[in-house]
Amino acid sequence: MAVHSLLLLLFAVSVLVVAADEEPFIGVNIGTDLSDMPHPTQVVALLKAQQIRHVRLYDADQAMLVALAKTGIQVVITVPNEELLAIGQSNSTAANWVSHNVVAHYPATNITAICVGSEVLTALPNAAKILVNALKYIHSALVASNLDRQIKVSTPLSSSIILDSFPPSQAFFNKSLNSVLVPMLDFLQSTGSYLMLNIYPYYDYMQSNGVIPLDYALFKPLPPNKEAVDSNTLLHYTNVFDAMVDAAYFAMLFLNYTNIPVVVTESGWPSKGGSNEPDATIDNANTYNSNLIKHVLNQTGTPKYPGIAVSTYIYELYNEDMKPGPLSEKNWGLFDANGAPIYILHLTGSDALLANDTSNQTFCIAKEGADPKMLQAALDWACGPGKVECSAMRQGQPCYEPDNVIAHSTYAFDSYYHKMGKTPDSCDFNGVATVSTTDPSHGSCIFPGSLGRNATTFTNVTAPSMNSTASDSSSAYNPQSSELRIRSLLLMVIGFLICGVVLL
Repeated sequence: MAVHSLLLLLFAVSVLVVAADEEPFIGVNIGTDLSDMPHPTQVVALLKAQQIRHVRLYDADQAMLVALAKTGIQVVITVPNEELLAIGQSNSTAANWVSHNVVAHYPATNITAICVGSEVLTALPNAAKILVNALKYIHSALVASNLDRQIKVSTPLSSSIILDSFPPSQAFFNKSLNSVLVPMLDFLQSTGSYLMLNIYPYYDYMQSNGVIPLDYALFKPLPPNKEAVDSNTLLHYTNVFDAMVDAAYFAMLFLNYTNIPVVVTESGWPSKGGSNEPDATIDNANTYNSNLIKHVLNQTGTPKYPGIAVSTYIYELYNEDMKPGPLSEKNWGLFDANGAPIYILHLTGSDALLANDTSNQTFCIAKEGADPKMLQAALDWACGPGKVECSAMRQGQPCYEPDNVIAHSTYAFDSYYHKMGKTPDSCDFNGVATVSTTDPSHGSCIFPGSLGRNATTFTNVTAPSMNSTASDSSSAYNPQSSELRIRSLLLMVIGFLICGVVLL
């Protein structure tokens, strides 16, 4: 029996190696629940600037597909859940959908896959019975257009349908869903497609009641005695993501499917949350997404399949301020609606993907838990005797919000730190400041040391707003800064015009 299991596992590895016929990639999901959604041409300009070559749309928006034409960006489009019932009940409806949303745009727009619904089994269980029909009808329409080899068809699943996910070797799919999952896996296997899975270590961590350590969820290095060990396989797991991916492979193996690769269609970490979401922070979001990107692109693989990386789409490109639910739901994005980074990823060797590396950058920030009165005194000194340019923190300026002493002192501290050449003693401020590698820039407030930012945009830095009157000199009108802002604005307008011409 043991020999049989070993042979089965070896066979699975060999098949998956063949199935992994392309280099692993990092993509980004593009949600649209924004009160000020950027124009598709602006979205594409951001994708190009960040060298994002793989995107997933939650629909098949025509303007977006046109904007993506001739960019080379690989695009995954989606049949929205609200259209699923009609498509799952009518072959002709599916054919019309493919004609309108795929054939009309391909190959100018490089559509590589179609998501049929999203988390249907958990979000729309009443439609589960027609899900496989919808997959088949969409695929048949692709076959009729001779596009079935170029465009894969699958459906993203929530990882919550995998039960007993640790140890991974004991994982299995919720058996009540087998009547849908088995024919779905048959379809994926027969068409050479892949299992789409949404993995959120943030939720696993939050719901574990302290069982899952934060470092384990964030891909942080663990000492050997802190690694999670699968008692059946003796494989060591150093992060939740790998454990969930392997759990999916073992769950498929449990149903005798050994040659269906996994693609993670959603994964990320929120940068802000409510009072009951203390670990939804910029630092944690930066750590998770930076480590995830490196983990995938380094082709680390998982303990079950080392060296076979799982391509992953980060959730998501923009913060979606119109999303219902807790505060964290609105704060999964890498960028705000203006295209400014929520944080600067810690990346090296990522082939310029999301090219805002901070590996050689440091910033001076307010120390967590510092006395507010001491922070205010240090802020007053920096904007007064310290001669820091603090006008960006005045009301109505880019760094006024958030209007609190922590944010404002962080801006002033960092400005002084860079002004003084980042010497160790320039980031102390009587013990209330500390050096950080995380860029505190946010929204349109760009800090002095933010990578790729010209020093002339200093006054547009996201900085703390001044509540003190001790720094009148810092808030004085600066004609040189004004001239530079106008020059920057003109360059931006010219850039958009050129970008528009190129996209046309």
